[in-house]
Amino acid sequence: MAKSKKKYYTVWKGHHTGVFESWNECKAQISSYEGAQYKSFLTFKLAKAAFKGNYLDYVGKNKVPKPLSESSKRLIGQPNLNSISVDAASSGNPGRMEYRGVDTESQKQLFHKGPFENGTNNIGEFLALVHGLALLKQKNSNRIIYTDSRTAISWVNKKQCNTRLARNADNAVMFQLVDRAVLWLKNNTYTTTIVKWETKAWGEIPADFGRK
Repeated sequence: MAKSKKKYYTVWKGHHTGVFESWNECKAQISSYEGAQYKSFLTFKLAKAAFKGNYLDYVGKNKVPKPLSESSKRLIGQPNLNSISVDAASSGNPGRMEYRGVDTESQKQLFHKGPFENGTNNIGEFLALVHGLALLKQKNSNRIIYTDSRTAISWVNKKQCNTRLARNADNAVMFQLVDRAVLWLKNNTYTTTIVKWETKAWGEIPADFGRK
């Protein structure tokens, strides 16, 4: 009897969100959660890329999304190199999380925080984005900031971290940063333009941790 292929499960809406390596882990996040959004993928790389995208782009689609055509890439154009890029990574969700920011052109690391215990990728993306905004304001920089997380952009625009992750002794330090980030957003204005990184056209964001 042929061995079934391993699958990875992306949960966009659930008790916890992220990429899970077994159906039982995924099921625990969506059980009794009204309006749960999830889907299986054949590779971790596809599952992670989907998590950074929109559920509606994947629901009902069993095939890998087609790459953008050359004409579509030309319409999108090239990334603005007068910018910084931010990203996060977590080993498990929740799990050990870290985030960083880099110069988009040179990929020189500008800041790095973590790893933090019992964190999520969404929280890391949010912290990375706020950290980048604060850094650019401090330097009075006119550079833009790229993130590949729509969730992080939404949370920053709302000036709140909408995670469902419970606070505990393990993630206390991380949540101290979350509280500081929310306070910074509420007490500061900024002129930095936040731009969604076009992964399909440009590949992985320069701040990506390369764990695929």
